[in-house]
Amino acid sequence: MFTGIIEAMAKVEAIKHLGDNIDITFSSPITHELSVAQSLAHNGVCLTLTAVEDNCYTVTAMRETLLRSNLGELKVGDLVNIERSMPANGRFDGHIVQGHVDTTAKCTALEDANGSYIYTFQYAFRPEMVSHGYFCADKGSVTVNGVSLTVCNPTEDSFQVNIIPFTYDNTNFQSIRPGTTVNLEFDILGKLVARMRQLG
Repeated sequence: MFTGIIEAMAKVEAIKHLGDNIDITFSSPITHELSVAQSLAHNGVCLTLTAVEDNCYTVTAMRETLLRSNLGELKVGDLVNIERSMPANGRFDGHIVQGHVDTTAKCTALEDANGSYIYTFQYAFRPEMVSHGYFCADKGSVTVNGVSLTVCNPTEDSFQVNIIPFTYDNTNFQSIRPGTTVNLEFDILGKLVARMRQLG
């Protein structure tokens, strides 16, 4: 489990295709603290470390992960947000993040709000997915590229988030522009309530 509080950014150093899967090698400022078999969220996607060597580590992303996330679009040199799983005795600073990306969204607008930034994101609206809890609620939580954020001005297929300068400077929000694809994980609480309603 994660909280959506980003620890660092990792840089893509190499990409290797293995059938429908890809191995991605990253360098990061926390590699020396990582170990094989550890879970690490990459743009919100929970992946297992398969190798750690010097300042680099490698993870494998399988086909389902590539279909649901933006990891398949990564190129050498790209930066991703990373977060280690939450320790049992740690502070809970964000919200419950599973590391299971639900879908992707496109940035449709970026506004400089005189000290912060307002991003608008749009995702595919499917009624059957809404019935399973895949939606945004005003002032609720959403995870964008692994970052725990508060939803503003949601519609049936879009929402906005406000990004403070610290988050902008320390995550890959600094490279998100209109047209950029991001990963979304909707709030697990909404999914659980939707499931309970289905079961009656």
